[in-house]
Amino acid sequence: MRGQTKPAEFRGEVREFARMLPDGLRHKVMHNLKLEKEDYVAYLKLLEARGWIVGHWPKQYGGCDWTPLQRFIFEEETSEAGAPWLIPFGVNYVGPILYTFGSQAQKDRFLPRIRNSDDWWAQGYSEPGAGSDLAGLRTRAVRDGDHYLVTGQKIWTTYAQWADWIFCLVRTSQEDRPQKGISFLLINMKSSGITIRPIVTMDMCHDVNEVFFDAVRVPVENLVGEEGGGWTYAKVLLSNERVLVAEVGRSTRQLRRLEKMADTTLRGGGPLRGYAPFARRLAELKLRHFVLQSTCYQAVADAMAGSQPGAEASLMKIRGSELQQDIAEAMADALGLAGIVYNAQDLEGMGSAPGIGPFEAPGILKDHLHGRAATIYGGSNEIQRNIIAKLALGL
Repeated sequence: MRGQTKPAEFRGEVREFARMLPDGLRHKVMHNLKLEKEDYVAYLKLLEARGWIVGHWPKQYGGCDWTPLQRFIFEEETSEAGAPWLIPFGVNYVGPILYTFGSQAQKDRFLPRIRNSDDWWAQGYSEPGAGSDLAGLRTRAVRDGDHYLVTGQKIWTTYAQWADWIFCLVRTSQEDRPQKGISFLLINMKSSGITIRPIVTMDMCHDVNEVFFDAVRVPVENLVGEEGGGWTYAKVLLSNERVLVAEVGRSTRQLRRLEKMADTTLRGGGPLRGYAPFARRLAELKLRHFVLQSTCYQAVADAMAGSQPGAEASLMKIRGSELQQDIAEAMADALGLAGIVYNAQDLEGMGSAPGIGPFEAPGILKDHLHGRAATIYGGSNEIQRNIIAKLALGL
């Protein structure tokens, strides 16, 4: 295999690394408490010190040249062990686009700063009226000498409030098919004309935003690849995103937590596991998780053989996001009356605010509420079913 370490040995290395996670950070992740930018950066710095922050990148760009199997093992094991979400916008999304399609100047400028966590990136894709249907985007970039003037709006932009840069799909032409008029542009978030407005979601947290561009001047040198090539680059990026959204390791972690709740939560004088309807529900979730994990490993095997992700990427996105939601809903139901009251202040950390019910209740409810978006982001599941119908069924 391309990486010299055998899969079992590599899995052991990842597990050893995961045991080095700071207890406070692991506690926050395991109990779905609120993470700050500093928490994510601390994890990125641990990965950087281990040489794994961009392990899946080619060695010539500072990576480890991991195989698809090694990358999947890393994602699965770290998530299962309680590592934070590896914020993907730099290391998983724009980085690979830059080293694949970017100019040498762009590679020299941006890739080292992504590897060193010096720049925080946001993703500017979705717009009002153009979410999963990105071909309908209306943010315009008009050429003005050595600059583009960018005007428009992006929405649901995760962690834009922390971002130094944002990579955007913008419309540079109204001619021909809508997809051919889209370009991929890198925009400094400190540029004049950018306004960020927070969106507080139903979990009462601020993770996503609206981003407005009012004649923002962006150097032409920040265009990635060819003008009008953005749709091609976006498809490559979104394919990677949908595989990652399966989040098998996270589902494993949450299922274990649900099983613990089933053994320790009392209903009718006995543990919840002894209640037949809940036991069947738990068994079904475990079976679905096993099937999803097997499907992911088959997709990894296909990738190892040189196959490009097709309909299976959409399938994994659908099944992974639905499983996350159903596990979270089962945990919320297991709380019983303790699941009625939700106070986002309790997410700051155990004991920071007076809690109602078990100390883990706020995090469980946050996960349930926030997870309702899982079937929407990364390309809604309705769109994914259309992709499957087209690629697999020829409809």
